[in-house]
Amino acid sequence: MEHYEIVKKAILTEKSTVAKDEANKYVFEVDPRANKIEITQAVERLFKVKVLEVNVMNIEGKSKRTGKILGRRKSWKKAVVTLAPGSRIELYEGV
Repeated sequence: MEHYEIVKKAILTEKSTVAKDEANKYVFEVDPRANKIEITQAVERLFKVKVLEVNVMNIEGKSKRTGKILGRRKSWKKAVVTLAPGSRIELYEGV
């Protein structure tokens, strides 16, 4: 799997912005098949930063109803990446 396939997108929420400011943690949606080592290597190579720690969570898709039809959102994987002091990702600047 290529590095750009592992990290799908950055998650920009109020909680992730606070984590970025206070603890230098960034949140990404990642490929469900990726493990912590692959996520670490992908973030380090894509953004040229030093990663200290990676925490991952499997998010279960929610059930949604539209009239009689019961559907389901897809399940996905979230990674919280802690960067070394002095490292930062420019993707988030100005948000």
